[in-house]
Amino acid sequence: MILMSNVDFDADSFIESKLNEIREALGEGRALIAVSGGVDSTTCALLTRKAIGKNLLCVFIDTGLMRKGEPENVKRSLAKPPLKLPLKIIRARRSFMSKVRGLTDAEDKRKAFREAFYSTLAIVAEKEGCNWLIQGTIAPDLIETRGGVKTQHNVLEQIGIDPKKIYGFKVLEPISTLYKPQVRILSRRLGLPESACERQPFPGPGLLVRCVGEVKPGKLSVLKEVTDIVERAFASSGAQQYFAAVIDNRIADAPGEIVRTLKSTLQLHDEILNVKILQSQATGVRDGSRIYGRMVSILSPPEKSNPQTVLDRAISKSAEFIESNPEYTRLLIETGGARGRKPYSAIIRAVNTEDYMTARPLRVPWTMLRRVSSRILNGNLSLSTVYYDLTPKPPATIEFE
Repeated sequence: MILMSNVDFDADSFIESKLNEIREALGEGRALIAVSGGVDSTTCALLTRKAIGKNLLCVFIDTGLMRKGEPENVKRSLAKPPLKLPLKIIRARRSFMSKVRGLTDAEDKRKAFREAFYSTLAIVAEKEGCNWLIQGTIAPDLIETRGGVKTQHNVLEQIGIDPKKIYGFKVLEPISTLYKPQVRILSRRLGLPESACERQPFPGPGLLVRCVGEVKPGKLSVLKEVTDIVERAFASSGAQQYFAAVIDNRIADAPGEIVRTLKSTLQLHDEILNVKILQSQATGVRDGSRIYGRMVSILSPPEKSNPQTVLDRAISKSAEFIESNPEYTRLLIETGGARGRKPYSAIIRAVNTEDYMTARPLRVPWTMLRRVSSRILNGNLSLSTVYYDLTPKPPATIEFE
């Protein structure tokens, strides 16, 4: 695979080349594309429609794992001018939820989602007479899957899965050599509105990968509410990606050695530092491969220790701590808590990145984190604690699973 830089990327030449490639591959055949409303799949749909016109069928699969109102919002945004993409919504919530029921391992959940996703598309493709599936797979999807960091649901042939044999269609991936910044350049050239070009990524499996551990209806409902709050609060924060995750509220006291290591790393020798270990596992990256580990959290610092100083220092030192303690994959800080025992906790994640292969946690005012955390906890009887993720990629991944 030849990967190009932004400087070398010529959108017009790319479009001309890919239009010829798509037409040559598909001929007069019909093609199907699953669009999510994200920049990758939407750009791919616009490029393919330019090549084969009405022979492209666009569908949105309502998995039940999307954000509040997402199917209807996506249909409105894609169907209206200037895009005017004809879009069908496929209701498949029951199928997806039954596939992931009872699963707790991140990879098992991703693979179950992949099976439900392609089985649904196979039914649509057969009904509509589509022999081809167009996918908005991009370079990081392939790199992370091949490297074992995580299974991307939209990667098949590259890992030995024959889609024609199993699902009845061939797959074409016109933008698989591009990184996210190049896709955004291409999307503008194809006429995608600026707001859509800069839409932040949302994982293909949706909230599945942010509902850490087992996906239960109540837990998923809490995640949708928290997601809405966090996205509104961070919209003008300057972060390139921001979201929430929900985990089971299972914690343990940290070993004394970890507390001493954190105090030394953060240079908090004279302050009291309370530390907890979260039992939920999150993904990380070590030597280019995926690892699983627990999450460590600093409890809300007392005002006398200057919480903003602790927060900033923890962000700058988080990678150093995780790399020297490989059994953990995340360093968090508690930003709010409720009284009483509750089943779930929420984690806020906000990062900046150039290519989504690496990422830096956003330095946020402590007062903002406290305010957003209060909003999340206010009236939500299922949430015990809110945390902020301090870990860069690597050693963490951007998503939690």
